[in-house]
Amino acid sequence: MNGHCAIVTGAARGIGLATADLFHELGWRVVLVDRDSEELDFAATQRPEALALTLDISDPEQVDEMVSRTLDWAGRIDALVNNAGVAEFGPIESCDFAMWRRVMATNLDGIFLCSQACTSALKETQGSIVNISSISGLRASTLRVAYGTSKAAVIQLTKQYAAELGDFGVRVNCVAPGPVRTKLAMAVHTQEIIDAYHDAVPLNRYGTERELAEAIVFLASPNASYITGQVLAVDGGFDSTGVGLPALRAAHAARA
Repeated sequence: MNGHCAIVTGAARGIGLATADLFHELGWRVVLVDRDSEELDFAATQRPEALALTLDISDPEQVDEMVSRTLDWAGRIDALVNNAGVAEFGPIESCDFAMWRRVMATNLDGIFLCSQACTSALKETQGSIVNISSISGLRASTLRVAYGTSKAAVIQLTKQYAAELGDFGVRVNCVAPGPVRTKLAMAVHTQEIIDAYHDAVPLNRYGTERELAEAIVFLASPNASYITGQVLAVDGGFDSTGVGLPALRAAHAARA
């Protein structure tokens, strides 16, 4: 162990868990945070060296608990990875205010709350924050009025924090994943959508959880010591190739 400590939210599975594992491989102590107690308990049993906290990052009191328990355990916070998020998709007219608030509460409010709560500890270590946005925060697509807006706001929040915390040596960056081969994505993407993504992505494939973790950990680490306020699209070139997918537009039209 090198003494450094990272908090990773949304760490029970997928990109968050892959990121936590890579931190551990590099000698960091890792705090796994997720509100899904069953999945988190399963991940934690295989990672006894980590601190697992079943908490909801959209709740200010639970976020404060996350910070206090981390400091009790590790004595410091060197990196915060704001990965927790929810995805609810649908046409604009079916996005009621309850859905809007569910998405914003985790995807935007949660990042604000966690970043604010960790700021004092990060100033002490001159640490870093990495926020996870999405390619949907960089460009519009169908069925994503709440999700895409929340992820675009994460990008602006990243820049606000970077501008203010740079005076204290704290770096704040953002990763915007493109299509990633997670269990959740593979469960909800039809073969038509998978084929369309392959056609639209210059590298002709989905990314892997490990590839996202490599970018996240790099930005969080001292290796990125002069990088702040940046948005890195880890998307196989998807952002460079146009707007939307025909398969998604067709799905939208069929539902109308």
